[in-house]
Amino acid sequence: MLIKRAQEIRSSEITDEQQYHNRRQFIQQTSGGALGLVAGATMLSNSAAQLQAQEPIPNLQPSPFSTDEDLNSFEDITTYNNFYEFGLQKEDPSRYAHEMTIDPWSVRVEGEMNKPAADVPLEDILRPHTLEERIYRLRCVEAWSMVVPWVGFPLGDLIRRFEPTSNAKFVRFETLHRPEEMRGQRGRSLEWPYVEGLRMDEAMHPLAILAVGVYGKTLLNQQGAPLRLVVPWKYGFKSIKSIVKIQFVREQPLNSWNVAIPNEYGFYSNVNPEVDHPRWSQASERRIGSFFRIRTAMFNGYAEQVASLYEGMDLRRNY
Repeated sequence: MLIKRAQEIRSSEITDEQQYHNRRQFIQQTSGGALGLVAGATMLSNSAAQLQAQEPIPNLQPSPFSTDEDLNSFEDITTYNNFYEFGLQKEDPSRYAHEMTIDPWSVRVEGEMNKPAADVPLEDILRPHTLEERIYRLRCVEAWSMVVPWVGFPLGDLIRRFEPTSNAKFVRFETLHRPEEMRGQRGRSLEWPYVEGLRMDEAMHPLAILAVGVYGKTLLNQQGAPLRLVVPWKYGFKSIKSIVKIQFVREQPLNSWNVAIPNEYGFYSNVNPEVDHPRWSQASERRIGSFFRIRTAMFNGYAEQVASLYEGMDLRRNY
């Protein structure tokens, strides 16, 4: 099967960070409505507080896997999020995620492995790894996308430390479950805690990373702090946030969205413009910050790197 790359995205189609902030300031200055001014000032104040909350990450290495596409702005990346643990609206995570406590943090690692199960402190997870800045597309199933400068390290490097056995066919991930701090978990939009999974060869692919930062600084809570998965060739909901458990398992995990709406969200969830969501087309996407739609690329533009993982599979059936 021949898989063609999508055309390069023109820089003119994407709003850069400085232009984005200038545009917001212009709207605030000309709106004339007191409500608009107050709302705009509040959002800018929140952004400033969020910037101060981040810690710079030293000694970052550039990654050969990065795209050269223009980045979305810091405000795009931190105020337009899907994180149902804090609410159903895109703005809810940036409003409420500060209520989640992330220090101290540890990850339970268990399952089919030669190492004993352990609760591993975040600092011990990070200590052996060189952190890279990777500029990846993040595409969501609702047909919108961003280009994000993640900071992280290959998931496979962590997996190797625990020596999974040959029985470990899949990796299961679980998000923090703390309804007293994550108000969305008090509702029944999904079964909690949130669960995701990858096939072992997907998890070991060098494109899959555990991210701990963005724009050269530590993640904010609404982005999945302090540790999240990023799988750039899959739809965004596969990139599970605020991870507290990693398990090496024999059977394919029952991931949350597939359990909730199996006819809409499959286990694999590879970006495929030829497989539509039942309620909308996936053939094109809108880059946040742009008014224009662009053609969706197979595997989100990473076909050259990952298509071999699915050789011989029916990608319409295994959606």
